[in-house]
Amino acid sequence: MKAIYHLSTCNTCQRILKTLNLGSDFTLRDIKDESITPEELEAMKALAGSYEALFSKRARLYRQRGLHEKTLGEAEYKALILEHYTFLKRPVIVAGDQIFIGNTAKTVAAATAALAS
Repeated sequence: MKAIYHLSTCNTCQRILKTLNLGSDFTLRDIKDESITPEELEAMKALAGSYEALFSKRARLYRQRGLHEKTLGEAEYKALILEHYTFLKRPVIVAGDQIFIGNTAKTVAAATAALAS
């Protein structure tokens, strides 16, 4: 599977998409328009190692709901990601058996290198 889960309204996601050399075999998924399925999230978790790795602690709802004051477990991370798209760290790039999560320079550079080979 080759897919990128992103927000079309996110300038950072758009900038990253422009820098990547994507083939026509990639599926672009705007997670606001088309929710992540439990099966897709399971596949991402299998590659990432945990739901926490996929979870965005920068989401506004994270603070608004007081989640930053709680200790969350894997089940809560999973439920929150499935509940609202904003809890998924973006973008998530899945290329076969590799996954790249987030928008740090290091992650984007690793994704760019992996996709170039």
